[in-house]
Amino acid sequence: MITYQDAALPKFGDYSTLGLGTPGEIVVVAGQMGADANGEFTTSSGAEQVKIAYDNLGVALAAASLGFEHVIGFRTYVVGREMIPEFMKGRKEKFPEIYPSGVYPPNTLLIIGGLVEEAALVEIEALAVRPAAAS
Repeated sequence: MITYQDAALPKFGDYSTLGLGTPGEIVVVAGQMGADANGEFTTSSGAEQVKIAYDNLGVALAAASLGFEHVIGFRTYVVGREMIPEFMKGRKEKFPEIYPSGVYPPNTLLIIGGLVEEAALVEIEALAVRPAAAS
């Protein structure tokens, strides 16, 4: 079981400052970008790339028999400071679907000069915990 809470820390967006997972197997999902299954970037919209990146994370989590409820944290890379509002917009549109409770995992946001694919505006990694098997 994953629980989120806020420590007495400043917040700069929609995320929890602390994620707690019960003992289990750690699952790391490599950074996902806003490309389709063929590796094509079908949009130059930052917000749309953010939503596609979360969709891709969902595919990876499902392949490990997990869902977003198992994620204990995200690390997000955006290209340029001007991408921050686009990231926030895409996340605000996507999170109600994947986190209907309105409680979100911790997220670290980094501003970078570019990603491995020039068309990419965002890359998001996930860290999840598979619950320990019941004995």
